[in-house]
Amino acid sequence: MHSVQDGQADRREAPAGDIMDHIAAFFDARIAALTGAGIKRNRLVLDPGMGFFLGAAPETSLSVLARFDELRLRFDLPVLLSVSRKSFLRALTGRGPGDVGAATLAAELAAAAGGADFIRTHEPRPLRDGLAVLAALKETARIR
Repeated sequence: MHSVQDGQADRREAPAGDIMDHIAAFFDARIAALTGAGIKRNRLVLDPGMGFFLGAAPETSLSVLARFDELRLRFDLPVLLSVSRKSFLRALTGRGPGDVGAATLAAELAAAAGGADFIRTHEPRPLRDGLAVLAALKETARIR
C-alpha cells in the first residue's frame, strides 16, 4: 500500500506535485522489487492508500478517488480502494469516525462507479445494497 507516512505520530503533507505521479513512482519501485524477488505480477493488487496515508488535506484523497483508474491503465493491475471511515471523510463532513457512514458509502459507490476492482469496507451490507442499485441503474441505461 502506498503511504507518505512513516507512522501514526508522523503526519506529513502529501509531496509537492501531482499525487498520481508520486503514487505511480512508488508502485514502479515496489512492482520491480516484488517481481525481482520472484512474486508473479498477476498476484499483485495496487492500493494507493487513502486518508491519513496520503496526508492531511482531504483534496489529495479526493483526487486519488477521482483518478485511480490511471493506476490500472498504467500498470494493468487491479486496484483496491479503502475509503471506509477515512480521515478525509471526517474532514469533509466535520463528523467523527463513527458518524461517517453516509460519506463512506458515497465514496465507496464513487469507487465502484469508477471501476475499482476491490473495495475494503467496515459496512458490507450498505455497500452491497448500494452496488445492487448501481447495477440496476447500469442495466436500465443499457436497455434504453
